[in-house]
Amino acid sequence: MFTLAFPGQGSQQPGMGRFLFDNFKIAQETFEEGSEALKQDMKKLCFEGSEADLALTENTQPALLLVSTATQRVLRNEFNLKVSAAAGHSIGEYAALVAADVIRFDQGMRAVRARGQAMQSAVPVGKGGMVAVLGLEPDQVETLCNYVVKNSGVGPLSPANFNSPGQIVISGSQAAINWLKDNFKPEVIFADAPKRAKLIPLTVSAPFHCEMMKPAEDKMREVLTAMEFNKAAFPIIQNFHAKSETEGSVLRENLIRQVSAPVRWTQSMETLKAMGHSQIIECGAGKVLQGLLKKIDGDYFKVMTTTSMEDIKNIEDFLKASSH
Repeated sequence: MFTLAFPGQGSQQPGMGRFLFDNFKIAQETFEEGSEALKQDMKKLCFEGSEADLALTENTQPALLLVSTATQRVLRNEFNLKVSAAAGHSIGEYAALVAADVIRFDQGMRAVRARGQAMQSAVPVGKGGMVAVLGLEPDQVETLCNYVVKNSGVGPLSPANFNSPGQIVISGSQAAINWLKDNFKPEVIFADAPKRAKLIPLTVSAPFHCEMMKPAEDKMREVLTAMEFNKAAFPIIQNFHAKSETEGSVLRENLIRQVSAPVRWTQSMETLKAMGHSQIIECGAGKVLQGLLKKIDGDYFKVMTTTSMEDIKNIEDFLKASSH
């Protein structure tokens, strides 16, 4: 039994999903279904779109959901993959809910298009940003954010993604981030200053997963409340609280609140570990989650990726070997 992990924004790339489309009828059907749901040619976007096209969040989110869904459908329909649980990083959680039959794929596509638009329009361009903080513990990152808001007089600024130990992304007001970049002196801020703390500003179009996303959360409450959420076919570890859920109404509420709350990815993977799930398939574009899982617990988690026919063949061979 495998856990499916679905990637989030940053994993998109030109040509994504093309090898699936070229080799599997069910992937072709999934691309048609996704295109029909949005009345947009998703093949053209995913296969021929530029990095800039795919980086527009209203394009990124449906493209990721589509390729993740095509991937899990190929694995389950062609190779009879059995799933024990699922998790998705931010937008990836929608793919987990589609896989578990909580929401319909076509409705999911329309919802993530709305989510991308709502997140983009929640904050005027240039007013918010995100920064990766390397080398600090979660509580030190909280301290850092509070220090900036208190001393700069501008905010908000808060943890947005607990990606892996020593890699936490913060999100908020661009003014607060600019102040932090000019005044980042760990030895002044912390009693026991970490030696290797460092900031990496991220190229994002908005400050995701912080309180500035409240207008987007309100919009998604409207969109998701109008949709049917069924009981999950297997447990979903949700970003909002890093716990396992199966009840439709709970899954919906946590999905709504996820928009302006941090993605607790490290904690979610610890939950998977506590449940005894070590075999993970990163389902969709890229290998970002494989990298994070290596840092979270590389000895425990065994992660297989799905970015080429060779990857798919490896999974097929593994399934055959383990079924004997």
